[in-house]
Amino acid sequence: MNRSFFLVLCLGIFGLNALPMRAAESDCRVYELRIYTTKEGKMDALLARFRDHTCRLLEKHGIENIGYWVPIEKADGADNTLIYIVAHKSREGAKAAWADFGDDPDWKTARVASEAEGKILATAPESIFMNATDYSPPVKVGAGEKERVFELRTYTTPAGKLEALHNRFKNHTMNLFTKHGMTHIGYWVPTDAEKGAGHKLIYILAHPSKEAGLAAFTAFRADPIWVAAKAESEKEGSLTLPQPDGVRSVYMKATEFSPLR
Repeated sequence: MNRSFFLVLCLGIFGLNALPMRAAESDCRVYELRIYTTKEGKMDALLARFRDHTCRLLEKHGIENIGYWVPIEKADGADNTLIYIVAHKSREGAKAAWADFGDDPDWKTARVASEAEGKILATAPESIFMNATDYSPPVKVGAGEKERVFELRTYTTPAGKLEALHNRFKNHTMNLFTKHGMTHIGYWVPTDAEKGAGHKLIYILAHPSKEAGLAAFTAFRADPIWVAAKAESEKEGSLTLPQPDGVRSVYMKATEFSPLR
């Protein structure tokens, strides 16, 4: 290892790593990422149902609303996709709460009324139960100081590489994200094998705009500290699968009824 490379790497380990990080070690909530895809022309009806009925009824049955988003780009589902995260006290509590929600007469009435002109969803909702990583900041609802967009990022690792990816985030990546103006929202791992437990990391960042987010990542990837850290962490192979499976990014805007904005 040459001297300049060594110095850059040491700066990444001992310099930026000294920045304060608030871990979510005490966050025992079970998170649930849900993705809804509507039939053509039904997106407004879905959003209206959530705004006027669903969100309130979820809270009634003990399901905590965290954030609701719609993709910015049509290719990602801007016309037909709702992405949201809720939280539960436990997995067992989630099962009971969803059952109570489904049996609620107010929900049944709202669903029938909203589907008077046909079903809204094209497919069954996708659900991914998740736990916060030990390095995730506390996930809090509320609006940012300025208007912003959100970015949902999903990383898929080769077998046995997830722990190394976590270590890279803890020791380098998160501090460098902060350095380049990105805001951490939350970092999670799926809990079920069929949804990616053991080889997926799911996280959300916030940016002033999509353009700002793209520019921030360009600067991040060119940062000498990142270049050194990435090379050091991947001596035995990449920590993510080759594209397009390894890293997926979806830029999103919060709905007007989203607690996290």
